[in-house]
Amino acid sequence: MAKRSKPQTQISENPSTSSKIPFRPQKILKLSTTTKLTVQISSDLPKTLKPLTSQSEITLALNHLRSSDRQLAALIDSYSPPTFDSDRPPFQSLARSILYQQLATKAAQSIHARFVSLCGGESSILPETLLSLSAQNLRQIGVSGRKASYLHDLAEKFSDGTLSDSAILEMDDESLLTMLTVVKGIGAWSVHMFMIFSLKRPDVLPVGDLGVRKGVKLLYGLKELPKPLEMEEVCEKWRPYRSVGSWYMWRYMEAKGVL
Repeated sequence: MAKRSKPQTQISENPSTSSKIPFRPQKILKLSTTTKLTVQISSDLPKTLKPLTSQSEITLALNHLRSSDRQLAALIDSYSPPTFDSDRPPFQSLARSILYQQLATKAAQSIHARFVSLCGGESSILPETLLSLSAQNLRQIGVSGRKASYLHDLAEKFSDGTLSDSAILEMDDESLLTMLTVVKGIGAWSVHMFMIFSLKRPDVLPVGDLGVRKGVKLLYGLKELPKPLEMEEVCEKWRPYRSVGSWYMWRYMEAKGVL
């Protein structure tokens, strides 16, 4: 599945896209694949992290990131704080993410609106509803045959008990990645976006996202786009709030006109 540089779940607040960032990116040595970083996690952080559902959690994340990464701190001070406002149940969010794949935002919004109408409303987007719709029904509202098969596979996984909204909410990040990528059309990138924007998990690093990789390259003065292992190493200092650090990479790239 192709990866896109911009997350497909909407962000509720549109921070300033001014490109006037008050610092100069500083070059750092390229990390080797054998480099091991030791990062001291502040003892002030809670032992159990909560989802990014309240301003207090966002504030805690921003304070930690400011103190652990002075280059990222400059970005934090340049934009409004992030908000993650999706309240859709997991099944609805995953169906929506499939519909939005590889489409421009306006086109995806239009198809999703027709999909909601076809299902009989947002609350009626359920596995049984989706399984009652034929591929032809879905094609008539602009859903490709391939995406129709992905949607049906998702609905079947929920219908047979392989997945459920309640089980997804209880899974840890590793289990989510394992279980959700069993669904046709859902890869690691889609799971990362789902965890950040739908489940509001605080410590997700989408190592394959082009926008985040470009942001890390520019912010830290890397010569090349960082690969997954290097992303893990460079962004280790963001733990346990790598989701928020990633959000600022998207904002940074938007300000530069890259996204």
